[in-house]
Amino acid sequence: MEEYLLEAREELKRLEHIIYVSLKYTRTVDVIINALNRLVSTFDLIWEVFLEKAKEEGRIDNLPKSPGLRATRVRELYSEDLELGKYLSFYTFLKLILNSPHKRRQEYRRHVTYIVEQENSTVEIKIDNLMNCEKYIHRFYHHAWISIMGKPEHEEDEF
Repeated sequence: MEEYLLEAREELKRLEHIIYVSLKYTRTVDVIINALNRLVSTFDLIWEVFLEKAKEEGRIDNLPKSPGLRATRVRELYSEDLELGKYLSFYTFLKLILNSPHKRRQEYRRHVTYIVEQENSTVEIKIDNLMNCEKYIHRFYHHAWISIMGKPEHEEDEF
């Protein structure tokens, strides 16, 4: 399971590169979409870790094939973990945003914006929002590490 978490950490490094390097030089909605996809793929890797742990404990027999089913299964298996439920809701929100039609604003400028019209609201994702998402997923990674592997002896060594 540790190898899945380390792979998720590598995906986080790619996300950081997109946000702090690529967006600095290429301010387009396509780069924002790429960052959102990296967020989703990091979540997918971590859901797999939770499912592997459940399989190891004998709580499930096999892993669901699709990422959406995996997230649903994690929600069922770990319903007592309220913090995990918040991360699952955010993951669902990201998937909804990525699968909805979008608009672009201010491309090639500091305030490049990815806009999604929803039934009752408008979602606008900018560079600053992505930075907050990156911090949020780091907290999720930390939560997952502690839930799966336990608290590290030297925390700075692991993160």
